[in-house]
Amino acid sequence: MYLTEISPQEIRGSLGQVTAIFICVGVLTGQLLGLPELLGKESTWPYLFGAIVVPASIQLVSLPFLPESPRYLLFDKHDEAGAVKAFQTFLGKADVSRELREGLAESRMQRNVHRLSVLELLRAPFLRWQVITVVVTMACYQLCGLNAIWFYTNSIFGKAGIPQEKTPYVTLSTGGIETLAAVFSGLVIERLGRRPLLIGGFGLMALFFGALTITLVLQDHAPWIPYLSITCILAAIASFCSGPGGIPFILTGELFQQSQRPAAFILAGTVNWLSNFAVGLLFPFIQRSLDAYCFLVFATICMAGALYFYFVLPETKNRTHAEISQEFAKRNKASPPEEKGDSAVAEKANGGLEPDSSATLDNGVKNRVV
Repeated sequence: MYLTEISPQEIRGSLGQVTAIFICVGVLTGQLLGLPELLGKESTWPYLFGAIVVPASIQLVSLPFLPESPRYLLFDKHDEAGAVKAFQTFLGKADVSRELREGLAESRMQRNVHRLSVLELLRAPFLRWQVITVVVTMACYQLCGLNAIWFYTNSIFGKAGIPQEKTPYVTLSTGGIETLAAVFSGLVIERLGRRPLLIGGFGLMALFFGALTITLVLQDHAPWIPYLSITCILAAIASFCSGPGGIPFILTGELFQQSQRPAAFILAGTVNWLSNFAVGLLFPFIQRSLDAYCFLVFATICMAGALYFYFVLPETKNRTHAEISQEFAKRNKASPPEEKGDSAVAEKANGGLEPDSSATLDNGVKNRVV
């Protein structure tokens, strides 16, 4: 949520995708440190566990020096001077009049709107499809079957003839593929958009899960088939990290305006972890009942998610929160309370500003910045 609020509109997706990149870097770092030559031995595992202290300490030391979110300062604290300083710190420039003007315009549109609770968010008719989209996105994020891959990885590597003592080194390929795919997504997300990466990611995962099912069923028929299984695993991991691995969190921040965003993130996090819990609870039974065919279940979920995003999700790239809200208003058949009435139309026509205040605000902002 913090990243969403501090990001300039034109790099909002790329900056949000940095989270996924560093998660993948963390996985790869853990795999490296877990090698037998480093900390992957019985005598050294406490040190591997204690390595968490390093990133946690860096975060604790650095966070107090980060400015508060400019949007939070404008919307919740009504602190324009603080917002100007925060914008200047984040953007690295003195003239932030455009950013402040856009923030004030959005703040004015929501000046009579209170912060929504989770229950109010669920009940609001003008947010119905945004809420459904976040629920579907977070559910697919956890239920897409990526966690199931790790269950099969060692056995597939063994079937391919890779000695058990060599498995940790081969497993590094999964972390490397994750990182490369996440970096690729961060580089292209502002060009391709969120929608194609989500649809393509889930669609390709469904395809590779189908191929993985075939190779798992036939893996004893020829010595080269297990290598196809490894290829399918790496391809599915790359498909996940190229879009579905990071975009769900970006969308949660983009689909909701400031007064709705905290409740939206609570809802998204709840669905995320409940889905994670469901996978951990149910996967052993699914695997025991279906064996290799369990990936067809995940392929179905991935395909259903891809179809949902194709028919429902609008592109949010380089669009304001108000524009995204208006796009969903057509499907919800209801507009947010702050957007109804002639005053909202007048504000929109003047870039979110009232006719007689535009010039005054522009000059005032420039004077404050100077």
